[in-house]
Amino acid sequence: MIGETVVVERPVETGRNSHNQPIVEWAPETVDDVLVAPGPRADIPDTARPSGVVIAWNLHFPKTFTGSLRGARIRVRGGAPCEVVGDPQPYTLENTPTRWWMPVEVTNAKG
Repeated sequence: MIGETVVVERPVETGRNSHNQPIVEWAPETVDDVLVAPGPRADIPDTARPSGVVIAWNLHFPKTFTGSLRGARIRVRGGAPCEVVGDPQPYTLENTPTRWWMPVEVTNAKG
């Protein structure tokens, strides 16, 4: 299997506006060797999905990636940013003999 390069974007508060609301910019980080598959997976019923969420991609991050993806968005194959669903957690090290260990679902709503 061959992983791809994706761009993880995390929100960074850069200040406050006149209404004391945060001003947010997205800080990009390139992550190599991510397995990319179109979503949804056929083995998970629609009732297991959050209400109204359409999974755009199923990603598997390599063991070399150790950061949190909560609140992040990810660009796959140069496309529009997709929001990470939930707070992805890695499998246990003992159960992942390959290079990849953290499944991540991302969604992209258009329209």
